[in-house]
Amino acid sequence: MGILVFVGMGLYDEKDLSLRAVDEIKTADKVFVELYTSLMLGLDVGRLEKLAGKRVTVVPRKVLEEEEGHQILQEARQSKVVFLVPGDPMIATTHVDLRIRAKKMGINSRIVHGASIISAVIGLTGLQNYKFGRSVTVPFLENGVTADTPYKVIVENKKRGLHTFCFLDIKVDEKRYMAVKDGLNALLTAEGKNKRNIITQDTLAVGVARAGAPDFCVRADYIRELLKYDFGSTPHTLVFPAKLHFMEAEALVTLADAPKKVLEMT
Repeated sequence: MGILVFVGMGLYDEKDLSLRAVDEIKTADKVFVELYTSLMLGLDVGRLEKLAGKRVTVVPRKVLEEEEGHQILQEARQSKVVFLVPGDPMIATTHVDLRIRAKKMGINSRIVHGASIISAVIGLTGLQNYKFGRSVTVPFLENGVTADTPYKVIVENKKRGLHTFCFLDIKVDEKRYMAVKDGLNALLTAEGKNKRNIITQDTLAVGVARAGAPDFCVRADYIRELLKYDFGSTPHTLVFPAKLHFMEAEALVTLADAPKKVLEMT
């Protein structure tokens, strides 16, 4: 019997792999990697292959989404297959779907977890993880798509006193990665349509760039100021805080250069 091992690669480069992950890779018969669900700035497939001691096959989006992972599953029927993914393996629903398909085909699986963008961003901002509500992705504004859904999620979370974690859209095939400024403008556009006075120029938000990289950047400020701030290269993430605990406010001021007025938001 074969086995499918989902391995999280972490956030930045191949050095983020755990010792357990490296052991799984070195004893695999076949190694696949997908690089479209997130951007790992420092990853080099050549170095990854040198570490693995074998060829690593990069699988495009269509293998998982259009072909339902058929190539990977067929290999895993009779051999040990390691499937490498950015971050933590089960954050993306595509990977959960693949594991379900494996189970239904009688293929055993296991998971080697990696650092997640969610835990990394929460840690970098100093906000408390149990105060986050539903997370959401802010899409690129094109082909009639609007940011109404993420806007409404932020509204509902704030009503409940919960922070909102916003993934920013990526299109790896087109090498397009949404920046903080683009995400904020999309949500301001949604505010103009919905008029709930939730996301305005005076709303506090937190931008995080390159979480997990040596040159990460975290900045908390009012939207009017964040729109002018240079976060540098992507990937970027946004967080919209709700009512703050006093320690969260102190963390944003100390760790994310938030204006001292934030201390009054507790």
